[in-house]
Amino acid sequence: MSTVMKEEVLLSSDEDSYDRAKEVKEFDETKAGVKGLTDSGIINLPRFLIHPQETLPNHDATRCSCLLQVPVIDFTGHEECRRLEIIGEIKRASETWGFFQMVNHGVPDYVMDDMLKVVKEFHEQGEEVKKEWYSRDHKMKVRYFCNGDLLVAKAANWRDTILFDFQDGPLDQQAYPLVCREAVSKYMEHILKLKEILSELLPEALGLKKDYLANIKCMKSEIVVCHYYPPCPQPELTFGTTKHSDPSSLTILLQDTIGGLQVLHQNQWIDITPIHGALVANIGDFMQLISNDKFKSVEHRVLARSVGPRASAACHMYPDASRKYRPIEEFTSNENPPKYRETNITEYLTHFRSKGLDGHKTLPYFRL
Repeated sequence: MSTVMKEEVLLSSDEDSYDRAKEVKEFDETKAGVKGLTDSGIINLPRFLIHPQETLPNHDATRCSCLLQVPVIDFTGHEECRRLEIIGEIKRASETWGFFQMVNHGVPDYVMDDMLKVVKEFHEQGEEVKKEWYSRDHKMKVRYFCNGDLLVAKAANWRDTILFDFQDGPLDQQAYPLVCREAVSKYMEHILKLKEILSELLPEALGLKKDYLANIKCMKSEIVVCHYYPPCPQPELTFGTTKHSDPSSLTILLQDTIGGLQVLHQNQWIDITPIHGALVANIGDFMQLISNDKFKSVEHRVLARSVGPRASAACHMYPDASRKYRPIEEFTSNENPPKYRETNITEYLTHFRSKGLDGHKTLPYFRL
């Protein structure tokens, strides 16, 4: 009997006696995350980490294709000689894929390497050190946790996270864990410069003036989530990250070379092959909303792996929390009316968090 079939028998036999809330509460109280499970030497995943069979990679209706590749855009000459060419590439990628990889983007390799290094170092510290940072309080600007939606999701993901919240502006370095201070500060210094470049190229790709998105403060603030995916003893039963689209305007992702990130394109799961020195950009839900579906926020996921650990750092760029947003007038007409109602990022994130990563997009909830 296959491993998955055995799990089905197990799940059906003790369905009545299983208390998920109790198991999740006990796990959360350890503050050790899935890294703690790895360190304990587990062979079988706890029930709360096991996903329904029909959603797992070996059983879903879509198959990964190696024939298609996410666009790779070389940012060399973005200020002058190749600017129009790069804008065209961003436009095509954002309309069809919702994703593209960026090379020669201005963030030095050593800065990115150091960032990934400290993400691993934080999560590989002793449990007693990490526990000081463990929190589910969204008011905490720096916090460590396992699955932001652990208490509401039907199945948890195989990853731990440390988060840096810059929505109210820059943070004092002293607010960071000691191991992260220098690397995170240096990385954010360069990412903010790249954000300024993209905040001009994206509106031009939409056919707008280059300062349009800056003027409406569509990419005003940042939250950086640094994920750590330990080797998984049963990767065929869970995910690193469930299928979802990002609730931000734009996300810039730094990933290591382990792999596992996939994007849904033409009903196929496509591997986003890691390229050392590259950063991945993906359109968020808010960008799709204000562009009235011109740019696409596409679902993606991360597979659990028996190898690793895998580390990543995703910088989510959010609109001004004090403003309401709706589809831009330039993208609406009598023939193409607004597809979404007016909302703000607070309302959007409230709905996103209330349902967790349940495999369904948040954007349709706001559709007219």
